[in-house]
Amino acid sequence: MKHFAIAAAILFAWPLAAAAEAPAAPDIAKTAPEAAPDAAPKAPQTAQERQEANAAKLAGLVAFVRIHCQDLRTDDARFRGVVTGLGVPFDDLEAGDLHLRALAYADVYARDIPANCTRAAENFGETGRTIPRLFAKR
Repeated sequence: MKHFAIAAAILFAWPLAAAAEAPAAPDIAKTAPEAAPDAAPKAPQTAQERQEANAAKLAGLVAFVRIHCQDLRTDDARFRGVVTGLGVPFDDLEAGDLHLRALAYADVYARDIPANCTRAAENFGETGRTIPRLFAKR
């Protein structure tokens, strides 16, 4: 399971910054440290938060593949097993914050459909390097 968590963390380090232009850096002399916005996303702090983030990324990938990758199908039992192995209740991905995060990841993956379908097959297909046999050819 540790292998899955590490591999998922490495694989899902998709650069989101490439999709958005970075705003100009604020003048440090004029900005107090307390002025940081409360709505800014925070990096996962605990091991459980990291596992939840990985589960949301994986769920987003599965949703993306189901919608956009016509030559791949998901092994649902394997997907449930991996999520459970991460220590995240599968039901948490179907509603609430983790569900919204998964949908956001699916949207990011949809920005480059051909490349991400290929990447999903390579990393999660029959001979996948990250989580083998999560996806199979139709």
